[in-house]
This record gives sequence, C-alpha cells and structure tokens, in this order.
Amino acid sequence: MTGKERIMAVLEGGGGGEPDRAPIMHISFSSRVASEILGRDAHVGGGMQQWREAAALWNGPDAHEEFRQRTREDAFDIALACGHDMVRPTYWRYNVKPTERIDEYTFRYEHADGTWEVMELDIRTELYNRVDGSEHPPLTLEDLESIVERSERGAEAPAPTEESFADLAYALERAGDELAVRAPGPWTSIPIDEPAWLEAALLRPDLVARHLEAQTTTSLKNIEVVTRMGAQVLFGGGDFASDLGPMYSPQVFHDLMLPCLKRISDKCHDLGAYHLFGTDGNVWAVAEDMYGASGLDGHYEFDRRAGMSPPEVNEKYPHIAMFGNVSSHTLHTGTPEDVRRETRECLEEAKATNKVVTGCSNIIISETSMENVRAMLETIEKHR
Repeated sequence: MTGKERIMAVLEGGGGGEPDRAPIMHISFSSRVASEILGRDAHVGGGMQQWREAAALWNGPDAHEEFRQRTREDAFDIALACGHDMVRPTYWRYNVKPTERIDEYTFRYEHADGTWEVMELDIRTELYNRVDGSEHPPLTLEDLESIVERSERGAEAPAPTEESFADLAYALERAGDELAVRAPGPWTSIPIDEPAWLEAALLRPDLVARHLEAQTTTSLKNIEVVTRMGAQVLFGGGDFASDLGPMYSPQVFHDLMLPCLKRISDKCHDLGAYHLFGTDGNVWAVAEDMYGASGLDGHYEFDRRAGMSPPEVNEKYPHIAMFGNVSSHTLHTGTPEDVRRETRECLEEAKATNKVVTGCSNIIISETSMENVRAMLETIEKHR
C-alpha cells in the first residue's frame, strides 16, 4: 500500500481495507532533532521557525521567499526521512516584520495600536519568547467585546483563495498519490491562555458563542477552498485539556463547542473530507460529545500518558482515528529501553485496532536525546 492508502484505510474504518502495516506520522519536530536526522540545518520546529521568519523578513523579500520555500521542502524531507505516511506541509510561522534587530536572536516589534514588544530566541529550548514590551494587563470581560467584534468582522471578509494555502499546494503536488497530506482549514477553540475567556464561558457564554461562530464561519470558507485543491484530511481543533481533564466544563463543551464542531464535520463530509480535532490531554469527560455527537473522524495529539487508551476509545467509538500515542514526555525523559517498550506497545495497539496512526503525540522537543529518537525510529522500522 502507499502511505496515502494506509492513512485512508485508518480513516475509512475498513471501508478501504486494513492497512498492510501500521501507518506512521510524528506530529512535530524541533529544528535540532530534525537537523540531526537530516544531517543539515532543518527549517522546521516551533519558536525557532518564528525567529527564522523574523530574520528573513528583516533581510528583505528575497530572503523571506527563500525561507518559505526552504520550510516547505524541509517539512517534506523530514517526513520522508522518518518513513511517514502523511506529510505536515509547514511549521510555526510569525509573519510580522520586526522594526529593529537588537542582536542575532532578539527583535523589537512596534504595532499599529502603539504597543511594542521584544522577542528573543532561546537556543536551548527553541522558544521565541516575549522578554520585554508594553504593559499587558489581563483581559477583562469588557475587553472581550471588542475582540469578538473583530472576529466577526474578519468572518465577514471574502473567502480565501488557493494562493492563501501555498504551502498546502506544494505538499499536495509533491505528495501526489503516494502520501497523505495534513491540511489546514477548520479551527474551533475557546482560548485558554487568558482567564477572561474561561470566565466568560460561565458569565458571558453569548460572547464565547459569537467568537466560536466567527471561527466556524471562517472555517467553512477555508474548507471549501482546501477541498477544491484536493485536500482530504483536515486538521483543526485547539488545545483545551491537561492530564487532569478539560480546562472548562463538559457542559460548556456541549453547549458552545459541540454545535460548531458538528457544522464543520458536516461540511467536511459533504465535500468528501475528514475532520480531525487536535488537543493533547485527557478528554474522557467530553468523549460522548467530542467522539460521538460532533461527527469528528479523528483525534490528533492523542496522549496515552494523559490516560487516553486506543483500545478503549476504539471499543466505545470505533469510527475514531487516533494520531499519536507515543509520549513526547517518554521520549524526553525516559531511557532508550523505555522508548522502545512504549513504541512497541503503541504499534501493537495500532495493529489491534487498525485505527491508529502511530507517532510522537506532540513535538519532539529540542532537548530530547538522539539516542531516544533513534530508539523510537528503529523500533518503528522493525515492528511496524
């Protein structure tokens, strides 16, 4: 089978036949780990990519175009090097030109609203962090009113064009019929990085509902474009859970998130596509809505360490495809034997259910030992 056929067999739940071997896709790579694997500097990762884009924008349009093309190529090359059946078209971006370069790793940004910030790359962690800037008081419920209004104005904008998804177009053309492509388009999330949003979910659910409605309107427009381009597997969602469970109540998920997810799933299915939701953490408290009533086809960043079990999910929700399962935490802190044991267990669960795309459930962080990374890759090659 081709890689694409393996992924589609998992998503179709047997309709296209069982995969001939466990399909593979690691959710994300840090630049250092990918560079070690490829034997050259790899333009993938998180904050490292955001800093690279800042430097490219600072150096001019030609440098920025070179950055964009290199990112597309390296995202594909690392997938091929690790035996993926699915390709992630691109990695983190921050398409905002800085106004000053303070030193090699530090840039200053001045924004249209008069605020400013200084961002600095931490080479060790590959995070591009805000280290100084205008006062940023916590959001209030009153602040959310204007944020929601902006979201609604954005949702009224014309539909995006295919040119808006240039990275996806490159990946689809290069993958052809050999590999599946992870496509963007839908996105549905109650922000969890500002407490005001969680407060609003209880005190002003109308505001949160309007914000989600704007996201959904935009998502539906995106879905029409990317499916017209040939995308079939659409990755959406948004983090909302920790190892202890969701960061807002099951009732909030049911009342506010579920109707939007259902509309997005229906749109995907009408256009012959699959809708996947991304969050790590323990989602059992909302499983009936998330895995059942929403119409979702799959869950990525599937997190065994948080208590998510492929056999148990498969027994209760046999249509759900699971992407991930090898713990990023085990890769980072475990021994090579820990990694081999967990990877073998994950592959066994994939073969038993035929509903798992095995891989690291989250980013393989920059401080992960290459001995552990090789232990995972070699175990996959031997036992898949």
